Amino acid sequence: MTETHIEGPLYAPRMKVYPQAVHGRFRRIKWTLLAITLSIYYLLPFVRWDRGPGLPNQAVLVDLPHRRFYFFFIELWPQEVYYFTGLLILAALVLFLMNALAGRIWCGYLCPQTVWTDLFYAIERWVEGDRRERIRSDKQGLSFTRLRQLVTKHTLWLLIAWWTGGAWVLYFSDAPTLVKDLLTFQAPMVAYIWIGILTATTYTFAGHAREQICIYMCPWPRIQAALTDEWALNVTYRVDRGEPRMSVKKAEQLRQHDQAAGDCIDCHQCINVCPTGVDIREGIQLGCIQCGLCIDACDAVMRQVDRPTGLIAYDTDINAGRRLAGKPPLYRPIRARTLLYGGLIALVGAIMIYALATRSSLDINVLHERNPLFVALSDGGVRNDYTLRILNKGADRAFEIGVVGLPGARLHAIGIPPRASDRLTIEVGQDQTREVRISLQVPGNMVPTAPTSITIQAKDLATGQIASTKDNFVPPASGGNP
Repeated sequence: MTETHIEGPLYAPRMKVYPQAVHGRFRRIKWTLLAITLSIYYLLPFVRWDRGPGLPNQAVLVDLPHRRFYFFFIELWPQEVYYFTGLLILAALVLFLMNALAGRIWCGYLCPQTVWTDLFYAIERWVEGDRRERIRSDKQGLSFTRLRQLVTKHTLWLLIAWWTGGAWVLYFSDAPTLVKDLLTFQAPMVAYIWIGILTATTYTFAGHAREQICIYMCPWPRIQAALTDEWALNVTYRVDRGEPRMSVKKAEQLRQHDQAAGDCIDCHQCINVCPTGVDIREGIQLGCIQCGLCIDACDAVMRQVDRPTGLIAYDTDINAGRRLAGKPPLYRPIRARTLLYGGLIALVGAIMIYALATRSSLDINVLHERNPLFVALSDGGVRNDYTLRILNKGADRAFEIGVVGLPGARLHAIGIPPRASDRLTIEVGQDQTREVRISLQVPGNMVPTAPTSITIQAKDLATGQIASTKDNFVPPASGGNP
């Protein structure tokens, strides 16, 4: 058995990417989406929403101390975590649908890594110049001018990264108050820690790692490759038009003699503008984020050499084969896959909207005391103890607690004066929960011989709204230990 030796590094050394500025339709779309998404992220914590007295007026707030999540008119409690599950399912389905329609458009236009990297690239170009100037500066080494550029660039990067981390923590506290506390060094230490962590990650990922995040760290390109099909639109180099590549002059000469000549003049502009350094002419690759900047660059060159635009365009694998066969292009955005994803999105969305529209502002939970399960009383009766928790998602209310399914039962609560009836009243403040220990006693002549299912109810004395939950009453005859 021979031993195999591998010489050289396992991974190719990283080649620094110097994306060139480009103008065109897809670049304008990316700038527009960048402005919209960053404006939402940075400004949303300062948007106010009046919820009434005693409640926070920040439109979007994760209130960890009180365990609440506020989103404009929606208020979610920890017990409603299933709404977040629904949102995650919706997000996944939307990603699947986007991929089925146009490949990795999420990666190219909306991914946070893409958005912040685009912003950092824009600052780099503004400070150091475009592609050629940056390459030349790196080759020339350090000088006073170069040092000034580097200090300016990294300072701006750190400021953006710092405000990115600062904006994130504003979603967890009242934004204007927290900004004031941060500036006067009176904010909680955990806020400074998280700002520091997010500042470091934003600066590292958007300023230094850049395309390496997309190629090596992000799992979505690998997942997307398994989900796509031949009908999905992807940024495509139309080989049938572009090959064979040659200079403009040579192509004109061949066309004058009715010989084949491709439109691609091998100018490398599609590579120069790519934020990940991909040569789209080699086909769909893991590093291609489908941003469309190579389309803008190629169209500009085609107009300069008086050739039709669209040599690089959003197209499907099906059409690549149809063009080679001399057939017209064919597009099917509506097909079984997209209909399935769209239907699932509509179904999950409808379920969530219905659940939000019909959810109750009152809930009740009960936990049976396990040690002991029951207590035998001296008069022959039996007592079971429970921990009752009432959730009041509305204004201050008083609730009458009762039990159904156990004749002769009497309810008592620790710390609440007893009543002559079989019911007791509990007051719960606005947007609060209240936990009460209650006892359910049954006279000796009415004790059941086996565990009995009961329903404990909480009735709003003002509106008559009722919330209920089920549990069991356990007698000694069931074999339990007193």
